[in-house]
Amino acid sequence: MNENILGIIAGILTSVSMIPQLIKVIKEKNVEDISLLMLLVLISGLSLWVWYGFMKDELPIIISNSFAVLVNISLLICYIIYNKKG
Repeated sequence: MNENILGIIAGILTSVSMIPQLIKVIKEKNVEDISLLMLLVLISGLSLWVWYGFMKDELPIIISNSFAVLVNISLLICYIIYNKKG
């Protein structure tokens, strides 16, 4: 299998992995089971992957991780809006 195709498939799968969680949070307006620390660490790591992708000029890394950053920032925004503890 071509390594670019493999990278694109892997990127798509990992990028969409948080979409079901985001949909559930939006529908239920409940973030009690979401860890803020996990979200912050994940967004930081994904952002570093984007930076790495730019440094290596690797489009599959840039695109998939940029999408994942956006999904997880959306989840973070929902966390801020729906968090009943704060």
